[in-house]
Amino acid sequence: MRHAARLVAGIVLLGACGGDPISTEAARHFQNVAASMDAFGADVNQDLATLRRVTASFHDFENAKHAGWSTPITPCMSSPEGGMGFHYGNTKIINGAVHVEEPELLLYEPEKNGKLRLVAVEYIVPLSAWNSAQPPRLFGRDFKVNTQFQVWALHAWVWKDNPSGMFADWNPNVGCGDVGAVTTMLH
Repeated sequence: MRHAARLVAGIVLLGACGGDPISTEAARHFQNVAASMDAFGADVNQDLATLRRVTASFHDFENAKHAGWSTPITPCMSSPEGGMGFHYGNTKIINGAVHVEEPELLLYEPEKNGKLRLVAVEYIVPLSAWNSAQPPRLFGRDFKVNTQFQVWALHAWVWKDNPSGMFADWNPNVGCGDVGAVTTMLH
């Protein structure tokens, strides 16, 4: 656990290097992550740390857009099980390959101030692009088939605590709130 706490502290320090202060919610999230890291194992923890490092600058939605995650994929999504937020994709990497450092989608929750908060990523592979009998895998987990969108999918809630689990589809802590303010801001 001591190693996990140091790893999380390092991630928090790296995030603070971007110039924006780490929010209380983000700090709480990292404490929860540290508490649960032992359950994932060293390899998964290293991959999650890599994912956080490569997506840290995307807390600023403009940075994400300039880096290629500018295509709106879904409106703000919610269900009785929780929310996912808005999905923005980098269509150049939706190609049938899966890499920890290249999530195809970034998930953003609308905030009351009209801004978007990065909460998770989603890895997707079009069903037509996957030729293996086995599902795609990352973080020691199999992707699930999403028939609605005709993709293999795996979520990673690396930026907002999810009581349903790090790799659950829906997060009861995410809502769509006042989507109108965000929608106006984006157009």
